[in-house]
Amino acid sequence: MKYQKFFIPSSEAGAKLEVVAAKPQHDGPYPTIIFNHGSTGRGQNKALYSRTICPAVVGNYFVERGWMALFPQRRGRGKSGGVYGEGLASDGSGYSCDIEITMAGFERAVEDMDAVVRYVRERSDVNQDQLVIGGVSRGGILAIAYAGMRPNTFRGAVNFNGGWLGRGCLSHETVNPLIFERGAPSGISTLWLHGSYDQYYRIGHCRGNFERFLSSGGRGRFVAAPTGHALMFKPTLWKNDLNQYMDEITMSQESD
Repeated sequence: MKYQKFFIPSSEAGAKLEVVAAKPQHDGPYPTIIFNHGSTGRGQNKALYSRTICPAVVGNYFVERGWMALFPQRRGRGKSGGVYGEGLASDGSGYSCDIEITMAGFERAVEDMDAVVRYVRERSDVNQDQLVIGGVSRGGILAIAYAGMRPNTFRGAVNFNGGWLGRGCLSHETVNPLIFERGAPSGISTLWLHGSYDQYYRIGHCRGNFERFLSSGGRGRFVAAPTGHALMFKPTLWKNDLNQYMDEITMSQESD
């Protein structure tokens, strides 16, 4: 597997986004997943902002299936330019529980995803008919919501332990279902992989988010695994479910 790093334009002048690509050894065009990183915990440790996130467990899984995995770093994260502005409180205490500040941070993440998709649309080594979005934690809820906000873009959306605000904020009960609901218009089948003992999002809350998504017209399958927020790093707990889901995506594309 080969990793490549490059920078693409964002919506903000002078602020480029870092993207890491994990590619199969054979020539493309490749079916491709855009996989989104999460938050930095409580948002208080600025040293975490500059870490480039490209989990090998995800890259290996998709490359072994012949897919390319792209790991974009949103503004202010990794080596991307710009300020990290995804809902941080002005007093430096970490992520704000204020709904208005939180939603503005989410919209900023959507802007970065728009920039990534514009770039992906121009890549000749991407099979544009087999494009999937995924992510973990904040990246998981972003994947589901963005697929619905930009319908007819993705074949599938994969959510590992998704949520925008953790249970440390009472407003998470409002914010998370509101954002997930935005994914309903995608029209595609989605896969929700959650840890039953997640320390940030109670499993009952996650199921409630899924039910809200379904009641708004969304489609998908919810899987509860016997672990916590580190589910993504335990592929034995999700590999069979993801294999089944990816096979369904491939078959639906072939039948079109």
